[in-house]
Amino acid sequence: MRVAARGTKTSALGLEDALWESANRLRSSMDAAEYKHVVLGLLFLKYVSDKFEFRQQRLAQLVADESSDYFMPTEDARQAVLEDRDEYTAEGVFWVPAGHRWSDLRKAAKQTDIGQRIDAAMEAIEKENPSLKGVLPKTYARRELTAATLGGLIDTFSRDDLAAAEHSGLDVLGRVYEYFLAQFASNEGKNAGEFYTPRSVVSLLADMLRPYNGRVFDPCCGSGGMFVQAEHFVESHGGSRNDISVFGQESNPTTWRLAKMNLAIRGIEANLGPEWADSFHDDQHPDLRADYIMANPPFNISTWGGERLTDDPRWTYGAPPPGNANYAWLQHMLAHLSPTGTMGVVLANGSLTVNSSGQGEIRQRMVDADVVECVVAMPSQLFYGVQIPVSLWLCTKDKSGKKTKSGQTRRPRFGEVLFIDARDLGYMENRTHRNLDPEKDVARIADTYNAWRGDADLPAYEDVPGFCASVTKEQVADAGYALSPGRYVGTEEAEDDGEPVDEKIARLSDEIREGFARRAALQSQIEASLADLEGGQ
Repeated sequence: MRVAARGTKTSALGLEDALWESANRLRSSMDAAEYKHVVLGLLFLKYVSDKFEFRQQRLAQLVADESSDYFMPTEDARQAVLEDRDEYTAEGVFWVPAGHRWSDLRKAAKQTDIGQRIDAAMEAIEKENPSLKGVLPKTYARRELTAATLGGLIDTFSRDDLAAAEHSGLDVLGRVYEYFLAQFASNEGKNAGEFYTPRSVVSLLADMLRPYNGRVFDPCCGSGGMFVQAEHFVESHGGSRNDISVFGQESNPTTWRLAKMNLAIRGIEANLGPEWADSFHDDQHPDLRADYIMANPPFNISTWGGERLTDDPRWTYGAPPPGNANYAWLQHMLAHLSPTGTMGVVLANGSLTVNSSGQGEIRQRMVDADVVECVVAMPSQLFYGVQIPVSLWLCTKDKSGKKTKSGQTRRPRFGEVLFIDARDLGYMENRTHRNLDPEKDVARIADTYNAWRGDADLPAYEDVPGFCASVTKEQVADAGYALSPGRYVGTEEAEDDGEPVDEKIARLSDEIREGFARRAALQSQIEASLADLEGGQ
């Protein structure tokens, strides 16, 4: 979470830390899962109010400027422009009604009814902005949320440096929102995976898939992190957010709301369906064929209702077992993938080798059909509260090497699969959580994959023992269709120091014998000294 883009440290890190520390001090005994919505809802309210008030200030300057097309000669006319809803929504700014703006709440922060005032503000903003209907939290009047807590949070998020940074064009509130998501994920432990995928993993998927333009889809989108990182990727490579269209789905209602807020806070227009829904049983985008799919589905879920979908047309490679949804996710996404699209999916390692309940046969058919392109074994401890080892699956229906619509070059890769063993990469950010370094780790994996695909701007791909290997479908078949990278990449070659092996063995043997002799001599000296001590008593 502490890296904004490849090789660029987050400039607002000190501010983020300070805000988190201040906000967390106000949590008292409230559970992190509940407090999350309190804090993130207020951050969102601060964001929309800041944007609104900044636009209003700009309009006030324009209507008073005689050289401006907005110039109005009378005060009544000026006020009419300042309160014209269309002047805000046309610029992508949410309309915030008078009396419900952050400045109004800040003035009332010490009042005993501040909880009711916040709820009323959320209601008013939803009423005026249909895209937010049913999204914002409206439970601030709860008894356990004291006026002191809410007033303290309002003061915390009213820092002048936060507003100034936002208005300078920096996405600081977006960064703060994402930083807080990560901190809550760390606090919530095993429940964190329902709404948050570590940024380093999302960044890796974006760098591998390179979603320059087209339709990006995540059928289990959590809080929307895949879309945010896809947008970062596009903008960091000279594009704009309009180059991609975002589609998602989420079954958890509170997480769906988090995603809507997370995307709105960055101005990302996304189609997450009209409501939260289960991807398997209530597909919100049945006709979508995406150019890129980036997803981190829940691992190994056994209650996905597969017994009611045995004849579903999505199961091209075989009906997934009701007791595990891993291969249901893979096939659901392949069904939504365009003929030339690519998808990257995070799955538990068991999916690479399991043969029970027909899963081995599904995997075999996928390999034989040449849709499996790359498998990356990931380091442990990347996910908050989840120690289960995971891998990335990269799949495509087209290995022909045709140039993509964004102009990317490829080489024909028929019948080939790339395996990358990245289990030893990364660094321990703290005692329990591992992270990937953007330059050393993310870049190495992503560049290896894209060099293998034939990117002309990268050095030619070569197998690296212990790290990566390109193998044929026949080799995978010979290995029983197991997809664990460790089976194929071998071991890292030891550095050749130029000393012949037989001479090295003889030298090391002599050194060991000399060590034994020195130990024996030292032991004799110690025993003699002890005997002298005993004799002198």
